[in-house]
Amino acid sequence: MSTKLLKYNIYSDTKSNLINEVFKYKKVHIVSGNPEILFQGLNNDSLFQNFTADNTIIIPDGVGTVIASRIVGQPVKEKIAGIEVMEDIIKNCEEFNQGVYLVGTNEETIKKCVENLEKKYPKLKILGYHNGFFDQENCNDIIEDIKEKSPYALFVAMGAPRQENFIIKYMDELPCSIFMAVGGSFDIIAGKMNRAPKWMINMGLEWFYRVAKEPSRIKRLSSIPKFFIQVIKEK
Repeated sequence: MSTKLLKYNIYSDTKSNLINEVFKYKKVHIVSGNPEILFQGLNNDSLFQNFTADNTIIIPDGVGTVIASRIVGQPVKEKIAGIEVMEDIIKNCEEFNQGVYLVGTNEETIKKCVENLEKKYPKLKILGYHNGFFDQENCNDIIEDIKEKSPYALFVAMGAPRQENFIIKYMDELPCSIFMAVGGSFDIIAGKMNRAPKWMINMGLEWFYRVAKEPSRIKRLSSIPKFFIQVIKEK
């Protein structure tokens, strides 16, 4: 099930059905489709081609995307948070003995993230990890390590669109089945950042909480009105 939005197909079913679908793909890129990244895709050929590919699933990760789906008359069933999808994939990987690999954030944070995941999911196979501070054009050691370890799922947390560009560049080359850019999820799992309180998440105010905690993010909000203008124009 999908909603047509700005030439994208946005996943419109429930999160539980999404997880079942994800594991049917030989290779899939899960894109956290908030207004910022979707708007970036409209102005970047590489992103756009990947986001509209048959083996890409765009989830409605952001209240702005949910509202936009209502504007075009094809409302999604629910907002699907990227970090929750990541955790559900990890639970499945633990259950079915499938390995994962993490790339992103700084060394201290990714180590703490791995440590906390190992505590929460003691049977999970974390086959490797690497911080996100490297040249994507010269990272053969990382690519070869991922190939050698052959994880089922690769999670990348380097901020948009750097994390998406990394996945797009190496997706065909790497043996992983699930590729997902997860933004600040490693920081949350590591305990360096907190998600918004449940009541704010339920009211669609998680974005406000994040901006309050990280005022520098306010510059990124400028893409949201541009996104809505584009949605209304193409309605």
